[in-house]
Amino acid sequence: MGGKPAGVGRLLSPRGHRRAYPFVLAAAPITAGRPWGALLLLWPAVHPERPSRRERRNISSTCDRLARLITEHTRTHRYVPPAAPRVLPDATLRPGASPQGLAAADFAARLPEGGLALDLQGRLTYVSPRAAELLGRGEQELVGTLPWQSLPWLDDPLYEDRYRAAVISRQPVAFAAVRPPDTHLHFRLYPDASGISVLVTPQEDSRNGEPPPARESRPRPPRVGRLYQLMHLATALTEAATVRDVVDLVADQIVPAFDAQGLVLYLVEAERLRVAGHRGYRPGALARLDGAPLNSTFTPAAQATTMGVPFFLGSPEDIEQLYPGMARLTGQQAWAVLPLTTHHERVGCCVVAFERPHPFSADERAVLTSLAGLIAQALERARLYDAQYDLAHGLQEALLPRGLAELPGLETAACYLPATRGMDIGGDFYDLIRLSPTSAAAVIGDVQGHNVAAAALMGQIRTAIRAHASVTANPADILARTNRLLLELDSDLIASCMCVQLDLDRHQALLASAGHLPPLLARPGERAQVLEVHPGPLLGVTSGADYPADAVEFPAGTLLALYTDGLVEAPGDDLDQALMAHARQLDRDPRPCGAQLGGLVDDLLRTVPPTGPRTDDIAVLLLHSVG
Repeated sequence: MGGKPAGVGRLLSPRGHRRAYPFVLAAAPITAGRPWGALLLLWPAVHPERPSRRERRNISSTCDRLARLITEHTRTHRYVPPAAPRVLPDATLRPGASPQGLAAADFAARLPEGGLALDLQGRLTYVSPRAAELLGRGEQELVGTLPWQSLPWLDDPLYEDRYRAAVISRQPVAFAAVRPPDTHLHFRLYPDASGISVLVTPQEDSRNGEPPPARESRPRPPRVGRLYQLMHLATALTEAATVRDVVDLVADQIVPAFDAQGLVLYLVEAERLRVAGHRGYRPGALARLDGAPLNSTFTPAAQATTMGVPFFLGSPEDIEQLYPGMARLTGQQAWAVLPLTTHHERVGCCVVAFERPHPFSADERAVLTSLAGLIAQALERARLYDAQYDLAHGLQEALLPRGLAELPGLETAACYLPATRGMDIGGDFYDLIRLSPTSAAAVIGDVQGHNVAAAALMGQIRTAIRAHASVTANPADILARTNRLLLELDSDLIASCMCVQLDLDRHQALLASAGHLPPLLARPGERAQVLEVHPGPLLGVTSGADYPADAVEFPAGTLLALYTDGLVEAPGDDLDQALMAHARQLDRDPRPCGAQLGGLVDDLLRTVPPTGPRTDDIAVLLLHSVG
């Protein structure tokens, strides 16, 4: 196992700990030479605190099996953490209805109390006729739905919380609710491992004939469900990075929460409203509204954004009176038009649309207005993030070569993968410089750091190497001149570099290294090997540095792989073993030709997949002699 699971000695119990519901938890590590994760098992509080011998064996064997499966998978596939947890499909816990089951349904139908059955996902699987009568909906309308969706008056986190308490604790739970306008109902939940049975009775019956308490005359506060939605969206918006993320999150949260059918998010760009995203509108319905000027009186979005005041139009008559023809154009009959502003700056507008008339209550208006402020702040952050990303991505593309020089008899392929999450920028670089019709200088390097400063210095080094290559073809001289220039720039950063002169006429390669990792070489009929190159000091460390040059044969059919350390170095991994693994990958792949060289780059990237997020940039340059 590589570690003792928490469940082997004693299960974690809620006793002595503050928990919302009583339960027992077992936690066990999934390890096989390296930590992969953990297995968590949840039991109701009635489970013994000490695991049985059989449970301990099952937990240990399951963790071992999971660790082996994960380890075996990562040997052949590059591990990429999923963007969201995988949710397994619902399992059938009990067989279908039998004649005895029909008899049980008849039995429930004769009872004076209403009966419901829910699965562990909260869906209604059975509704007795008496329960349907008490709930005010038909049986077929309710079966297969979530109660808090099919019965709007149960759409309150207070009632959902009771359901969760029953599922987790496996203890009976009761609560009271009012079915509009004034039917008081009492719900009793009885859970087990397969679901929940619910008894529904009129509250006066459950109180032995005592009338329900009188309703308070003071104003009712805003619904708890709306406030819960406000808090939930505020939490989720903190994780939205891009404008696209914000649009999707707002649409996923607001549209179902307010029983709306559509949503449009506009952004202010050059005194115009541009559609950033929408949900629930017909294709082309927003074409005439996209790009409307802010001073336009044709659209409520432009007016609300200019004035900074929300509009609530609850019927087609309200819309037609202020904006003739707009309801027909969009196919919507009610709107909540919410200006998005931050610190008196206009960000955009959010329009929540309804296909039927929708009178907006006071609490809906208050919550929607509050949500507009949260959305505006999230959009402002997302726009800044997108602008930084575009700037960084454009800088990286400008600094790296748009394409590699073409020489007869030489095939090439290259790739660059940044380590900085979300920025796509770093200090690794590569280039291929044509020296003559039959010779070229190939270079690959790594500037210290993964930020804009590293990328800027990388661009200066690459430009310097190109300039020096036009004066001398000797890779040792190129590195020495570049080193002097870097010292003159007085930069705090250093860089490694490998420079190779290819002479296709003589079938020879001359290599010089400034503290860079050795390349991989695969000749025809020979096993791939790590090429020994005598390294000189890193660029930018010392003046007067010498860089020895090593000559190797480069006959037709030879493949030379240049790379940066991000390809082979990772915390906890052995460098020599990683280098040999990539050399073996060159042997496994048939000698590439044409477009297949790009596939070999992908194979090298998958050879030693990282066990976690990538921490360093990767640059790869493949050179294949074919003539």
